[in-house]
Amino acid sequence: MSMFERKRILVTGGAGLLGSHLCERLLGLGHDVLCVDNFFTGPRDNIIPLMANPGFELIRHDVTFPLYLEVDEIYNLACPASPIHYQQDPVQTTKTAVHGAINMLGLAKRVGARIFQASTSEVYGDPQVHPQTEDYHGNVNPIGPRACYDEGKRCAETLFFDTHRQYGLNIKVARIFNTYGPRMHPNDGRVVSNFILQALKGEAITVYGDGSQTRSFCYVDDLIDGFLKLMATPDDVTGPMNLGNPHEFTITELAEQVIELTGSKSQLIYKDLPQDDPLQRCPDISLARDVIDWQPQIPLNDGLQRTIAYFQQLIAP
Repeated sequence: MSMFERKRILVTGGAGLLGSHLCERLLGLGHDVLCVDNFFTGPRDNIIPLMANPGFELIRHDVTFPLYLEVDEIYNLACPASPIHYQQDPVQTTKTAVHGAINMLGLAKRVGARIFQASTSEVYGDPQVHPQTEDYHGNVNPIGPRACYDEGKRCAETLFFDTHRQYGLNIKVARIFNTYGPRMHPNDGRVVSNFILQALKGEAITVYGDGSQTRSFCYVDDLIDGFLKLMATPDDVTGPMNLGNPHEFTITELAEQVIELTGSKSQLIYKDLPQDDPLQRCPDISLARDVIDWQPQIPLNDGLQRTIAYFQQLIAP
């Protein structure tokens, strides 16, 4: 890649699961990457292998405060994404989603950068439409324990589209569905990491609800492909665009598959479903197929094997 093709790209939340994989991919494409993170949930270990790359720069910073840089593109991924983390300090979660969006949009506007917003399937809440399409406005409890994240991300989308309409800013908004893979935080409370760690330790696997609720699981490499393809679209493609795996699994099916792949003797135990936890979550990705020619390629079985191998190494004595 020549110096005229190489871009200077900012990734907020760059030490997290998605951010670290995105930084790695962008570096592999020959770009200069500025990784911004305050390490609230994204561990530094995720990006240590990238530190030796001369195109990589790490900035410890909280996106609720303005940032002044010169960049060509911005991927705004900064925000705790698992209930156990975003409910730890719900006011700060909302500030990260909203003030972070304001600050990154302000930076993009100042320097004329294209900006990508990592939104979420949580904007659909506990959906009454299945599968979820981008024109569905959602069923969100604005005062519930998940609202700091759900409504924070919804407000961030509002800010992105209002800034686009008012100032002509080049925006890309992706609604991300359940994603998993190596570098997941071991204590994030998400179902994939929980099940794998419990199975590897021979502990009982905790299923919330009766296990019949469904999720769709997208492997991280597939999702990053979607990020890059959406970011490369013409200016008139803004999203929002669903990015996730349209193949649905019940939570019990996921638990049974993890037990089989780990060879664990773990048994299932059932606990009450948390408040506002959605019973169904599955994307309609017709828009992504049509506009960016994207759909997940990695089957759940293969992705789980790679993720299990990561956690086996992580907890090895």
